[in-house]
Amino acid sequence: MAALPPINRRVRRIGGAALLLVGGAIAVRAGIAAREHRDPSAPPPPVATGYEADDHFPGAAQLLLDAPVRRGETGTAPLPALPANADAGDLGDASIRPARPFVLRGSQLDRARALRCLTTAVYYEAGNEPDAGQRAVAQVVLNRVRHPAFPATVCGVVFQGSNRPVCQFSFACDGAMARVPAPSVWLRSRRVAARALSGDVFAPVGLATHYHTYAVTPSWNRALVMTGVFGAHFFHRWKGWWGTPAAFTDRYIGMEPMPGPLRPLPPPPTLEAVPVPNVPLVPPTFVAPPTPVASATPVVEPKDTLPPESQVLDRWKDSGKPLR
Repeated sequence: MAALPPINRRVRRIGGAALLLVGGAIAVRAGIAAREHRDPSAPPPPVATGYEADDHFPGAAQLLLDAPVRRGETGTAPLPALPANADAGDLGDASIRPARPFVLRGSQLDRARALRCLTTAVYYEAGNEPDAGQRAVAQVVLNRVRHPAFPATVCGVVFQGSNRPVCQFSFACDGAMARVPAPSVWLRSRRVAARALSGDVFAPVGLATHYHTYAVTPSWNRALVMTGVFGAHFFHRWKGWWGTPAAFTDRYIGMEPMPGPLRPLPPPPTLEAVPVPNVPLVPPTFVAPPTPVASATPVVEPKDTLPPESQVLDRWKDSGKPLR
């Protein structure tokens, strides 16, 4: 059998370059697959705040969390670590998935407080909006109650951060609640809140947990998924697993706090050890004061030396002693 002719250098160079390109493509694809389908038991990514951090500005994520919420937008909150059984590769889809009906459990006091707080949020956030805008705001509050990134009570969600200058809803910190509510608008907001707490679901807004008005553009605007526009607000949900129905796992169990802005607790008083003097039990010997000797010519102090707040009785006018 005749030997094969030798391969020239040009063919070898072309073949080597092709192998490098194929190998590079395989490595890149493997890296993407590893990132999208990482081990659920592995530690979470370093930044899990619901929006992307700026690589050119280290610490931007924390600064955004600490920034005061502007009028017309909701605040964001740090996301907890993914649970062990969460599928990190589940990025969700673009469809709008309605929330489950909210079941209000708890005592009669819990029901009254939840209704009061939800009515307050609807009134100050969307009081002059159409029915769809008010229902969407109420749905966002209840979606947050079920999400582990927020408190598990209605009043806790509505007034979250009001004990600091970083409210989740700006009306709880900017003095808007000092205005007396208009009775007709309050009753309309109360009806919307009562329906939502009785299981009414505003399906078009989906699992949105954030919103903002036309007038502002929050820092998290492009990092979340918009679910719709209702009234004067754009509504958004989180990207990835935290925006899927499986993430809304918190159960409402009542224990509603007092309606209204939270007040910071005063620091506990510092108790310092006070030394106790060794006082003898025997009372000291009483020494009578010396008897004053009457002067032949009594000296009377001028009246302008008396304290102005003193009033001298008639029998003491010549003594120079003010009445204390």
